[in-house]
Amino acid sequence: MADNTHLLALEAFLAQQPSIKYVPPSSPDFDSMGQVWNASGAGTSLAVVQPQSALDVASLIKFLKSSLIPFTLRSGGHNLEGRAAVDNALQIDLRALNTVAVAPDRKSATVGGGILQGDLGKKLWEEGLATPTGSVPSVGYTGWATYGGYGPFSSHWGLGVDQIIGATIVNADGEIQAVDQELLKGIRGAGGLYGVIVDLTIKVYPLTGFLAGPIIFDSTDIAKTFIEFNTAYTNLLDTEGLPPQLTVQPIVFNSPNGRVLAALFVWSGSEPEISAGKRWAEKILSLAPCTMNLVAPTTSPEWLAGNAHFPMSAYGSSWTHNLARIPQNVAEVIGRNIARLPSDPATMFSVHQLRGPSVEGLGAGEDSVFATREPHYMLEILGYATVASAQEEAERWAAQMAAEIEEIDPRNVLPTAYISLYNASRGGLPDKVLDKVYGPKAEVVKALKTKFDPEDLFRLAVPAID
Repeated sequence: MADNTHLLALEAFLAQQPSIKYVPPSSPDFDSMGQVWNASGAGTSLAVVQPQSALDVASLIKFLKSSLIPFTLRSGGHNLEGRAAVDNALQIDLRALNTVAVAPDRKSATVGGGILQGDLGKKLWEEGLATPTGSVPSVGYTGWATYGGYGPFSSHWGLGVDQIIGATIVNADGEIQAVDQELLKGIRGAGGLYGVIVDLTIKVYPLTGFLAGPIIFDSTDIAKTFIEFNTAYTNLLDTEGLPPQLTVQPIVFNSPNGRVLAALFVWSGSEPEISAGKRWAEKILSLAPCTMNLVAPTTSPEWLAGNAHFPMSAYGSSWTHNLARIPQNVAEVIGRNIARLPSDPATMFSVHQLRGPSVEGLGAGEDSVFATREPHYMLEILGYATVASAQEEAERWAAQMAAEIEEIDPRNVLPTAYISLYNASRGGLPDKVLDKVYGPKAEVVKALKTKFDPEDLFRLAVPAID
């Protein structure tokens, strides 16, 4: 009954707000508009609305607060727990807020809170610019950046969270507010916990030379090849180091021909530096037996579009660890587990390395609540499947892999974990989850929540506070 009452009240409100697009449960577009990436974690929304401006968002929040109607926020909908779609909560789809305005000095840009990574990369490239993003074009940029933002540009320019220099939110009173430095610190790491982010002002950088593509290694004995690659890569880091323009992401996935180990190679810089990037591609492909080198000059939009083969939806959950290093004993555990990777296309493993501007010792992190600032490797263990019947196998594989890594070398596992991959349902009470993802900054996150959203209006945002 409450749901019908909420829907009737919503429709009466929207009748006076013609600019807000409304997708009721009866609409043939409801399923597609409300679909989020993790189908197993998603509920059925009360309805979907798509505001076209910050004023629309402000009107919505005032109405929803007064009407006691719960709501969620989504852009790309890739939250790995499916939290953008909750049973009987209104889903506010921000994807129409997708503007990009480059500052006259070309050192920053203000972007809409609902812009997708693919659209942002394309618009900046047209200006000869770039900013750190992830690799999947359909992921919402704001969620990716404000909760951390590992990706192929992290070594060059830093994490997504460290690009944010300003923000506008709709606060818990339904007011449009340019955030001050106190609140900005919380948004840098805790995202939408304090309000609806309608725009971000971010750093941008010149980018005129881009070299990217996968290097495919012999995966006949995938465990052996991974161990060999890891040993050689570690030796390369210890002896030569890597230039900041270069990011190398080892990844294991299922191809039509079986399991594949690849290194995703990204070189970001100027056009004259491309020749140096090609020399580094030769070095990386020499680290293990190589069967195919697809690294080539390209554009960031073309490269992002090429990653659109990522499954559009899946069932399951993710596991993660932050490791100080990947020594031989850990590499052997990883090798053993990737050799038994389930065959579903959504079951994957990859390694992100954090080095460069966002690590401690370089002055990073004091103005954010993102906690993990020491150089480290972030493991992305994706226990997902494209069909529900394969979910249990995928999750069991991922859970076992994570457990074995922690058991073999617990002192190498850092105390904090990446919130975007850390499944809060396994973390216990909210305070334990906050401690795990924010470490010593958890108290700052809670204090800001108490100050800026004391009634917990944004209670369905990530992470849960209580």
